[in-house]
Amino acid sequence: MSTLSTHVLDAVRGVPAAGVTVTLYRQAQRLDSGETDADGRIGALGEALERATYRLVFDTGAYFAGRGVETFYPEVSIAFAVSDERHYHVPLLLSPFAFSTYRGS
Repeated sequence: MSTLSTHVLDAVRGVPAAGVTVTLYRQAQRLDSGETDADGRIGALGEALERATYRLVFDTGAYFAGRGVETFYPEVSIAFAVSDERHYHVPLLLSPFAFSTYRGS
């Protein structure tokens, strides 16, 4: 089975984005949720992941509201496919009006 972690960086402030709620879904089923730590990380989401398509939803609206910053994206949703047994890492680089992601290691 596969494992999953994530990391959120606030690209405007140049620091880890602590306190971002992240929820893991498989189709419409909520599997797990967590909050990024002081280093902007969640070390494990979900238990052992099977081959399937999953979705991470980052509550970016609450993160920016807590800092008094207007944002265009109230949430960021990233769909990804687990296709083999390995560790999956899904980083998010975040700003109020843009975001990017990539397959991490």
